[in-house]
Amino acid sequence: MILLPLLLSLVAPPAQPAAPAVTVVIETSVGAIEVEVDPLRAPVTTANFLKYVDAKMYDGGRFHRAVRRDNQARKDVLIEVIQGGRSPERAKTEKAFGPIPLERTSVTTLTHGDGAISMARGNTADSASSDFFLCLGPQPALDFGGARAADGQGFAAFGRVVKGMDIVRTIQAGKTNDREQLLAPVTIVRIYRK
Repeated sequence: MILLPLLLSLVAPPAQPAAPAVTVVIETSVGAIEVEVDPLRAPVTTANFLKYVDAKMYDGGRFHRAVRRDNQARKDVLIEVIQGGRSPERAKTEKAFGPIPLERTSVTTLTHGDGAISMARGNTADSASSDFFLCLGPQPALDFGGARAADGQGFAAFGRVVKGMDIVRTIQAGKTNDREQLLAPVTIVRIYRK
């Protein structure tokens, strides 16, 4: 009986180490935000985000949208987030990477809690490309089965803020128009791996 586990250990492949979390710094004109992304539970979304980071395509971008309880056109399902991405000028001249499949929170188990980072998307589930958002407080309406996305598929959370929520709150407090767009967008100086 003692020999069997020993023999199995000799022929069994070694366990694969879990993919380590990756820390990314979002350096803005009002301060830095550190985000830890999860390549193990959200590999497609994390790889997509890091592809933009490594290509420096977010550098010079901006946080352009601040959604608060007091400024939403849609009153039936309230959320609190800030949304950022590439600069409109660079987006005109640089082709974005293609859209990615939605990694649903029901599969990844990464939910839209306070400080979650997630990919913005259009009306179809598999339409996320470069824009991302950060949550302020728990936002279950953004998870799979939540009511914010008309199709109920939710959005792809892929990490969380580990430092700099005060900066996230500062950005969210900015003045907006009636479409949740910041009147003075906050510049993303650069985003890089720590």
